Amino acid sequence: MAKKADKKKLSNKVYEAELFRLQTELVTLQEWVKATGARIVVIFEGRDAAGKGGTIKRLTEYMSARTARIAALPAPTEREKTQWYYQRYVNHLPAAGEIVVFDRSWYNRAGVERVMGFCTPQEYSRFMRQTPIFEQMLVEDGILLRKYWFSVSDGEQLKRFRSRLKDPLRQWKLSSMDLESISRWEEYSRAKDEMLVHTDVPASPWFIVESDIKKNARINMLAHLLSTIPYTDVPRDKIHLPDRPAPSSGYERPPRDLSTYVPDQAARLLGDREKDL
Repeated sequence: MAKKADKKKLSNKVYEAELFRLQTELVTLQEWVKATGARIVVIFEGRDAAGKGGTIKRLTEYMSARTARIAALPAPTEREKTQWYYQRYVNHLPAAGEIVVFDRSWYNRAGVERVMGFCTPQEYSRFMRQTPIFEQMLVEDGILLRKYWFSVSDGEQLKRFRSRLKDPLRQWKLSSMDLESISRWEEYSRAKDEMLVHTDVPASPWFIVESDIKKNARINMLAHLLSTIPYTDVPRDKIHLPDRPAPSSGYERPPRDLSTYVPDQAARLLGDREKDL
């Protein structure tokens, strides 16, 4: 296999400027979705520590939670295991004017369930056969479905795992299942390749995001998503702030000491800093 050409990381200045531009466009997309009643589903899949979470954060950062929501489902309950496989995901599909971002999706069956033996061979085969049909139904009903696979090299994944081990804010991201992905790297590669053979179809294609460089991956993915949706700028009425009315002569606010305020931790920290100086 030919070695990938080394890619340069975007400078912080270029990254921040382009991210601002893209997030401004995402807000425009949101307004178009609300105005037209469009329904959008964006699926994020890929290896552990491939950068999905950071990209989802930038995608939804300035959108309204009423319009754009993230569906990150936990392991199925015993009851859910007896349902039609897609049933619990269908419950999270968007209504008119909504965007749903799946942080992992029904493709769990093609990945972790397949590799870890959480599903039977028969269930796996049925999934591969039914998924293109299921997605075709979504698309034919008018849902704009976009599927992204975040691809990370084994060396970069291991580097990110080690970084999480040392970071008290991100240690929760590292689970025993993540560690299994290290020893089962090739098995996951085979599962991903087989998944693409069956589910990378014209009606709902897969788009691969190379994510060894996180900032580049975020820009590439967000720009691509926007390029695939025929949104337009929605005119909005100009908003004017009203003048503040004159204070009422007949109203007096209650004394401050009747309310309970949170302690001023910031003032204490500033005082401690001044003492150190």
